[in-house]
Amino acid sequence: MDNIKLYEIAPAYIEYLAPHAPHLFRNKQAGQHNERKYIGVVLTVNDMNYFAPLSSFKEKHHRMQEGLDFIKIKNYAVINLNNMFPVPAGQYNYVDISKERNPKYKSLLLAEYRYIKSIQEKIRKNAAVLYRLKVKGPASPLTKRCNDFASLEVLCKQY
Repeated sequence: MDNIKLYEIAPAYIEYLAPHAPHLFRNKQAGQHNERKYIGVVLTVNDMNYFAPLSSFKEKHHRMQEGLDFIKIKNYAVINLNNMFPVPAGQYNYVDISKERNPKYKSLLLAEYRYIKSIQEKIRKNAAVLYRLKVKGPASPLTKRCNDFASLEVLCKQY
C-alpha cells in the first residue's frame, strides 16, 4: 500500500456529510488560518477510501493518553481516527507541501508528515480495528464517539 499522505477534502462534501456525522470536523472555522488537513488513505473498505482529520495540538492533549482512536503526532498535531470517514474519488486533493508559501507552516507540515510516515502501519492497524469494532462489535464508550461508518458509506456512494 502507498504511504499515507496529506490531503484536503472538498468543502462541499464535508458540508454534505455534516448533518449525518456529529463528530465530523469542518475544514475551516472562524479564526483558523489554514484549511484542515486529512491523512489518507488510512483504510480502504468496501472499495472506499477513508481519511482521518488532523487537528492542531492543544494544551489538553498533553494530558490525554493515546488510544485506538487517538494518536499524537508528537507535539504537532493529533489524529482522531474515530472521526475518519469515506471520501469518493474527486473529492480529495493531495497536499504538495513544497508549494506551501508560509515557511513556518511548511516546516510544521513537513515535521508532521515525517512522523506520520514513521507510524503509518500503527495508524492503519488502529483504523482497521476501530472500524471493525464500530461496525460489528457491541456498543461501547469508544464506539459511541465514532462516526457511523456504515451510514457514511451509503452517503458516500450516493454523492
